[in-house]
Amino acid sequence: MLNFRVNRQACTKCGQCVADCPAMIIAMENGYPAIAPEKEASCYRCQHCLAICPPGAVSILGLKPSGSRPLSGGYPDPDKLELLLKGRRSVRRYQDENLDPALLQHLLEVAWHAPTGVNSRQVRFTVVDDKDKMALLREEVLSGLTRLVRENALPESLSYYADFIMMWEKSRYDVIFRGAPHLLVASAPENVATPQQDCLIALSYFELFAQANGVGTVWDGLAKRAIAELLPETRRTFGIPDDHQIGYAMVFGKPVVRYARTVQYGPALIHRVR
Repeated sequence: MLNFRVNRQACTKCGQCVADCPAMIIAMENGYPAIAPEKEASCYRCQHCLAICPPGAVSILGLKPSGSRPLSGGYPDPDKLELLLKGRRSVRRYQDENLDPALLQHLLEVAWHAPTGVNSRQVRFTVVDDKDKMALLREEVLSGLTRLVRENALPESLSYYADFIMMWEKSRYDVIFRGAPHLLVASAPENVATPQQDCLIALSYFELFAQANGVGTVWDGLAKRAIAELLPETRRTFGIPDDHQIGYAMVFGKPVVRYARTVQYGPALIHRVR
């Protein structure tokens, strides 16, 4: 049941929810928007109808407009948003302490609002939320990689991992996880429309909101390949479902480093179709 409800006292009969419904299942009946029971299965559950209604007369899925935040006047200043986008840096040096649990939960909840193909909303965040857990998982992954190096079992294309293990054994320098206190792995079921893309978009949301909150991040392809390709058995340690595609991994935490200014890339590579 969609539980589509219209507050007739508040509804202005403007028809915006009808015009904006991606599934085109809302129609005006007796002057008010409605969804026929036989069309409910076609709903994308995108909540466009709830979001677009100016007076907040539409509720759906048991969700009421009062539980949403109004958008008018609330968007960030474009110049500050540009500064965030241009000032984002990959952080590879972290403080040895946990993030505040409430902040970490907030980062994940906001990032989960990222768009997904066909609004599948199936991205799963596997997070290491404690530095002591992270230390144990780091040891497990690096021990597994050490075994592969000693058995000469690394694929030739990934032979460079041997250098990382040498640095770990020689000086305990962690190239794979950068000594970060936290790890985030985004995965999605293989059978959704766009599992890889959904994960990458979600992690992009996470990264930008994290850095806006003073939290450092780095896209960790080395960890992703170690878990997904070299040591697939670690999926069980992390609790990643067998039917999920691992989109990517990201380490994060309180940064040691603070950057003072943006860099100067460009000009942008642009091809205009004529």
